Amino acid sequence: MTSILWFRQDLRLFDNPALVAACADGAVIPVYVYDDASNMGGASQWWLHHSLSALQQSLPSLILRRGDSVSELMQVAAQCGATRIHANRQYEPWWREADSALGAELDLVLHHGNQLADPQAMLTGGGGRYKVFTPWWRNLLEKMPPRKPLAVPSLDQVGSDVIFSEVLADWNLLPTRPDWATGFHMWTPGEAGAHQALRTFLPKITAYHDARNLPSEAGVSRLSPHLHFGEISAATVWHLGSKEAGAKAETFLREIGWRDYATNLIDQFPAYPAENGRAPYDEFPWRSGAEADADFSAWTKGKTGYPIVDAGMRELWATGFMHNRVRMITASFLIKHLLIDWRRGERWFWDTLLDADVASNASNWQWVAGTGVDAPMFSRIMAPLSQSEKFGAGDYIRKWVPELSGVSDPYVHDPDEFGARPAAYPAKRIGHRDARERALEAMRQTRSAA
Repeated sequence: MTSILWFRQDLRLFDNPALVAACADGAVIPVYVYDDASNMGGASQWWLHHSLSALQQSLPSLILRRGDSVSELMQVAAQCGATRIHANRQYEPWWREADSALGAELDLVLHHGNQLADPQAMLTGGGGRYKVFTPWWRNLLEKMPPRKPLAVPSLDQVGSDVIFSEVLADWNLLPTRPDWATGFHMWTPGEAGAHQALRTFLPKITAYHDARNLPSEAGVSRLSPHLHFGEISAATVWHLGSKEAGAKAETFLREIGWRDYATNLIDQFPAYPAENGRAPYDEFPWRSGAEADADFSAWTKGKTGYPIVDAGMRELWATGFMHNRVRMITASFLIKHLLIDWRRGERWFWDTLLDADVASNASNWQWVAGTGVDAPMFSRIMAPLSQSEKFGAGDYIRKWVPELSGVSDPYVHDPDEFGARPAAYPAKRIGHRDARERALEAMRQTRSAA
């Protein structure tokens, strides 16, 4: 029989359960549909273009379509006579809606291919779903290791010469006027690039527990965009990480698990990118108006007067990536120092991050904001100046904030404190102590209103 293989966020051949199952059925028509319902940000569009280009080199028969996924797949099915579609399950709200509509028309066979464990099978003793990470993580560890990765099957029966395919370049996913992605070329999207990134990181995995917090060191894996687009599976990363470092890999594997946990949340709360996980925060007095807009603009441009915040925001704009520790600091600064709604930051990251993942992005922002279902209290306010010094961010700052390239440690972390701020570098938008007092007062107002 002929079946359709529907690629989504699984742009790989190795360890692709949907691909293996489709090939076992017989002839296969591989299809990727660029569906505007995903509302992909600009940085993600850049990555998608190059990832699809890489996949087409490995799978020249890949059919490209742009439009509504259900309509396009129905057209392909009618043209090739297929009644079955194989796909790896996705948990984003728009994909769940598409699955429901498509499954009502054709035999849609969904496979578990992108998570370490099926989120819907991760149940408490009472049969409910987990909302808190720690017990969820303990449950996941009981189910580990994940299944072994699957070899690439024979592709002899994959493809068709009679199905129309669009041209990738016609989708205009790459920026041109201006080309703001010139700094992105440090990345190698695609399955080969994903496996190379993992091989590069594995020798560092035993040092990850400490190195992951040091922005000036190359201690993180930089696998997140590859994982988001499914160029490598979480199961492959888990097995190779465990083989390389054994028990010493747990800190890194816990971060891989956090992605699964976020998927678990978006599956339960589809509106999580827009709605507070804790209802009392619906009354929080976020700042708005011209002054708040000016502060937000300064934050996006890396001109807040807080060196580590500015370095992070400039790294993000230049490379589509930001060090994880710095992501927390910059998010906390926007929310608690500037009192700007976390959703504005979430949307900015969604547009500028190469690894923008709806589940991870929403859950991480809500965790920092204290609004999430499993988050520390709002009163936990990160101190960016002391965080910068504690985690040795001097070289990181000097790299991304050239105005401070001539300022040595410890002055570079807070040039104002030592009278070392160059005239070209902006003064603080607000002092740390004043910002903290303002944030705590806003929290008190929220509690009074509740």
